[in-house]
Amino acid sequence: MSTFRELIAGGEPVIAPLVMNPLSARLAAAAGFRALYLGGGAMGYLKCGTEANLTLTEMCQAALDIRGVCPLPLILDGACGFGDPMHVRRTIQMSEAAGFAAIEIEDQLMPKRAHHHIGIEHLIPVELMVAKVREAVAARRDPGFVVIARTNACRQTTLDDALRRGEAMRRAGADMLFVLQKKPEEVRAIGERLGGPLMFMGVGGMSPAALGMSHADLGGLGYKLMVDATTPLLVMHRALRDAYAAMARGEADPLIGADRHAEQEEIHRTIDLASMLEIERNTVER
Repeated sequence: MSTFRELIAGGEPVIAPLVMNPLSARLAAAAGFRALYLGGGAMGYLKCGTEANLTLTEMCQAALDIRGVCPLPLILDGACGFGDPMHVRRTIQMSEAAGFAAIEIEDQLMPKRAHHHIGIEHLIPVELMVAKVREAVAARRDPGFVVIARTNACRQTTLDDALRRGEAMRRAGADMLFVLQKKPEEVRAIGERLGGPLMFMGVGGMSPAALGMSHADLGGLGYKLMVDATTPLLVMHRALRDAYAAMARGEADPLIGADRHAEQEEIHRTIDLASMLEIERNTVER
């Protein structure tokens, strides 16, 4: 299996979907994805809080659970690095120990604020972000561990400010840049000014298709990693909401026409129940 650094060095962009737990990771792997993304936004929502309420320990525990059953490279949404440069060193140490292949660190205030979820950013000075990136790079023990530096400046100041921040973070040693766009036309400008490797996230409906671009088009602009950090969570939330509403109405089968037995068997395949049964047959169930 290729490492994450090898994947992003290849010709095709790497598409990494959001995963939230071992079951979702197994399903994403079965669908054919080559890398996975553990998103802070989704994890915060799962706990009925926000990304601002999460701790590094919670994210590392989630990684241990996922990596225990799925070998695909896992990217950590590392928020603001969980502190200042001194704290970032421990963040990198724990992230590597938990089995993450990469970390994304952004230039927002710590502690992070919930207002981020409604488009209000609180940027830190670029000098402090540069110091965080330098410490992240210096702290890693595995040269294959990828440091992704992110700025949300487009949403708070200007595109030019965001690009200058990106250039400074790259000089500080970031392996990949993530400049979150505010307008569709900024996607191309970011690629042309900064070059790759870049990370793309389609927020606010700005998917590649909505931009009139293919994954290959984005790859040509230097976008080597494309992350969908919301769709699986939204689909799960809607499915659970619909299921509980149907159950409350007394409907006989909230699966809405699906074969209940067949879906149970699919779960057994996803968790690889057959291998567990085989171990028991060879040991305690003789």
